[in-house]
Amino acid sequence: MRKFIGAIDQGTTSTRFIVFDHAGNIVAVDQKEHKQYYPAPGLVEHDALEIWNNTREVIQNSLRKSGLSPDDLAALGITNQRETTVLWRRSTGLPVMNAIVWQDTRTTSICESLKKEGKNELFHASTGLPLATYFSGPKIKWILDNQPGLRELADSGDILFGNIDTWLIWNLTGGALGGMHVTDVTNASRTMLMDLSTLDWNDELLAILNIPRKLLPKISSSSEIYGYATTPLARVPISGNLGDQQAALVGQCCFAAGEAKNTYGTGCFMLLNTGNKPVHSQNGLLTTVGYKFNNEPAVYCLEGSIAIAGALVQWLRDNLQIIEKSSDIEPLARTVNDNGDVYFVPAFSGLFAPYWRSDARGIIAGLTRYANKGHIARAALEATAYQTKEVLDAMLLDSQTSLSSLKVDGGMVVNDLLMQFQSDILGVPVVRPRVTETTALGAAYAAGLAVGFWKDTSALISNWAQDKQWIPHMDPSVRDQSYAKWKKAVDRTMNWAMD
Repeated sequence: MRKFIGAIDQGTTSTRFIVFDHAGNIVAVDQKEHKQYYPAPGLVEHDALEIWNNTREVIQNSLRKSGLSPDDLAALGITNQRETTVLWRRSTGLPVMNAIVWQDTRTTSICESLKKEGKNELFHASTGLPLATYFSGPKIKWILDNQPGLRELADSGDILFGNIDTWLIWNLTGGALGGMHVTDVTNASRTMLMDLSTLDWNDELLAILNIPRKLLPKISSSSEIYGYATTPLARVPISGNLGDQQAALVGQCCFAAGEAKNTYGTGCFMLLNTGNKPVHSQNGLLTTVGYKFNNEPAVYCLEGSIAIAGALVQWLRDNLQIIEKSSDIEPLARTVNDNGDVYFVPAFSGLFAPYWRSDARGIIAGLTRYANKGHIARAALEATAYQTKEVLDAMLLDSQTSLSSLKVDGGMVVNDLLMQFQSDILGVPVVRPRVTETTALGAAYAAGLAVGFWKDTSALISNWAQDKQWIPHMDPSVRDQSYAKWKKAVDRTMNWAMD
């Protein structure tokens, strides 16, 4: 009997392969970073071939280290950085250029032009998304418009589009020799091309962006057998596919309307389960598909997307070099008792939710001779917590609910200082689960449900267990005063790129 489930977690900075047992415990893991390309300010790219090669490598390394073989895996799930856009040749399997990453802002002019034409409400009503550089649709248009000869190839059917999930499934199932060209509803909902009510591509929106439908993958559920792997997991069914934030929602077992989770990774992403009907935000949030298990109705979410969270720590490490490794940020921040009145708004790629201002740029405000690198480190951590509060406030306005606690996951939740400040600034308990790799776990759960490895969601809920809880203890007047200063700093970031 096959005793384990494998999960590919293909993120913005690295790729991991994790093997889980029936109780949701990790039994094997391997990880490898990939290169970040910054060709110009606001541009961010990845090499899709490097990501595919790294994926194969981490799978092989993980199995070798644990003494497992593909025959031990009942199924494979995939979760991925969403919106990152790959176009490749069907005939050769080669990308036409580097993948355009979700953080990239090169499509600003496309989005602004469509807004001026009055198209924002049309896109928002159909897809639940605003016209923003974040999403895949404008990225596809940009590539087709800027790569000579590509439209002709696209019209002939030789060009395929996918977010990274589609690119990996296509390669895992044979690539140019017959790979499956498929995505799931969660990833499709991030393209700005899928209608939330029909869960199918919207031909009117495709026409506006001049994107041929034949480029696009088939939209499937998040939990069904899409095909079988060839290499390096021969004959293992690929049966789970979720965008990374939706995967974390599943991994955190937020299956009831009103439950929410926040993932602290490169960016920061909060999702609130709103049930089987989409709630269109009036407060700057995204409406997205949370998951769809096989033939069951889709579950929708409100999402608050923050572009820069953990990426700010990397920036302090790589660009300013005030820390040697990311884990140094907490000890450095603890060398001071507070932020020294320093506020860091990391609008490196503009501001995402709830502002959606591509013209914003990063700012450090409140500097005096008193401030030192400890204050800057502390302000960098606090920036993630403040941005999360902005998103949560908008979420509660849209949903007309209240939050009793916040489930958290992702790489930054090992930072006690940040988690305590997060609880303080929200005024609610923050809860970390025993298994913090909830993104990969969610992909594993979706894959396992499809093949009967887990019977139903109640079996998944029984796996969830609390590891640690932080309780707020900040005086409300202090909270209000510091939050007001944060909002003042945010105001200073606006209109920068337009000058």
